[in-house]
Amino acid sequence: MTLQIALTLLVLLAVFLALVSNRLPADAIMLGALLVLLLSDVINVSQALAGFSNPGLIAVALLYVVAAALRDTGAIYWVSRVLLGRPTSARGAQSRLIFPAGILSAFLNNTTVVAMMIPAVQEWAQRLRFSASQLLLPLSYAAILGGTCTLIGTSTNLVVDGLWQQQGNPGFRIFDLAPVGIPLFAVGATFLVFFAPRLLREKQSFVTQAEKAREYWVEMRIPPGSPLLNRSIEAAGLRNLTYGYLTEVERGGNLFTAVSPDMLLEAEDTLTFVGAPECARELQRIQGLVPAHGGAHKLSLYHHQRCLVEVVIGPEFPAINTSVKEGAFRTRYQAAILSISRDGQRLAGKVGETVLRVGDTLLLETGESFVEQYQFRRDFLLVSPLSDSSPPDFAKAPLAVAILVAMVLINLVGWLSVVEAAALAASALLLAGCVSLNRARQYVSVNLQVLLVIGAAFAVGTAMEVSGTARWLVSGLLSSGLENPWLALAIIYVVTALFTEVVTNNAAAVLMFPIATGIAEQLGVSPVPFVFAIMFAASASFMTPLGYQTNLMVMGPGGYSLVDYLRLGVPMSIVAAVITIGLIPLVWSF
Repeated sequence: MTLQIALTLLVLLAVFLALVSNRLPADAIMLGALLVLLLSDVINVSQALAGFSNPGLIAVALLYVVAAALRDTGAIYWVSRVLLGRPTSARGAQSRLIFPAGILSAFLNNTTVVAMMIPAVQEWAQRLRFSASQLLLPLSYAAILGGTCTLIGTSTNLVVDGLWQQQGNPGFRIFDLAPVGIPLFAVGATFLVFFAPRLLREKQSFVTQAEKAREYWVEMRIPPGSPLLNRSIEAAGLRNLTYGYLTEVERGGNLFTAVSPDMLLEAEDTLTFVGAPECARELQRIQGLVPAHGGAHKLSLYHHQRCLVEVVIGPEFPAINTSVKEGAFRTRYQAAILSISRDGQRLAGKVGETVLRVGDTLLLETGESFVEQYQFRRDFLLVSPLSDSSPPDFAKAPLAVAILVAMVLINLVGWLSVVEAAALAASALLLAGCVSLNRARQYVSVNLQVLLVIGAAFAVGTAMEVSGTARWLVSGLLSSGLENPWLALAIIYVVTALFTEVVTNNAAAVLMFPIATGIAEQLGVSPVPFVFAIMFAASASFMTPLGYQTNLMVMGPGGYSLVDYLRLGVPMSIVAAVITIGLIPLVWSF
């Protein structure tokens, strides 16, 4: 053992222990390891920075832009509403959720799919009177399984593909993983449908609404040409919302206060909802509804520039004791009042005729610059934005979906690589206005930690190769009499899967990649089966919330503990291991 090998092993051990302890962010740990390896001359500057220009990392960043466009156009909400439907049992709900989530995760980054579907599933579960704990962990597992079906389904696959290309090999295509990924998803999804209801216990979410939340009276309108025309209240998804409820419908001067779920919607219907501030955000995401009053449509703002903001009227507000219309609120502040709350109680009646008083709380639709402009002005005592409240631009949802499909097809037929196809799709979405440049930047910056971990992890993997650490570990394994390639494949899969449970999936893949290819070289067999084993094993994180980001994302909303992950995750991991280890050598021979 040389000094460089010993140093590299110490760095790897420190990285492993730091990731397991979870006391420091993963990006800080990996960047710290990169710095130590650089300063100790295990790797040089070009090797340390090479990972940040790797095709795998660039593809992940570009796919975040694609995901941002699908969110901003509302395509993800439209797809989820169409696919989820209204099942009558918990098992039926899981079936309607698992398969669409897996299919979406095959073509979008699975972390993005889970992030966008969590609020939709919580709302859906409440409408169906089911516990969200019965649905959110299966959602995470389905997204993980779906991500193994294609090269772009998870960042892990793209990272491993980038490592493979660094060795001078041609990159994999989108559906190269499908011969094993699709059977794995089919069997895993079936397992979840049959066993998740038995193994998961109903729990209360850690995230609950405040009992005395501010209530607003929000009025929405059915415009001509709305996709909700001639649909019943229940079929339109308006019967039971997460943050509010429908109280009345005004039609042609007649007021219907006892609204039947079978009532069919007509053009120019005005629907009145009562609920928390988030109710307005929830209603914005239903295609076919527009604000009834307040002149929100007259604001000279694009969809992506809009957001919901709560403000409290201060004593120096210039239009105290004046009606909203007389005070020209929209013209003065470039903001439309959607609803008004006074003393914590909703105010009924037309917004424009309401006389404003000190202490009134207004729910506004306005531009993103409003908060910065007025949070320190004396007009308002408090200015509070609602997170993630930009209304989707549903008109561009079909275009965004079409560009996504085109991206997949272009790579599938071999015209462009994954990076080139993703770059073309991201550019098309930006030029078409499906996502703004600022929103794309925000979405990438939110996921910057993931990109830094991937870039730094490449340098750690390079250090294992150039220092001879990977070769030394391989020699140790082979000296123990490991000669059967199928057994070697099984060991690589199991070790990678265990690493993934306690560290990050991308870090586990990068650390195991040089060992796996080294073993294949020493055994004199093709490294391709071992490379795909790394891809599948690094994604097969079902037993802990730490190994995969989607597992951690559903922990709070689902109210899960480690026991819940073990109850469902251990058998799920065994199923995945048996199928993957059994099929890989049959598809990609040694």
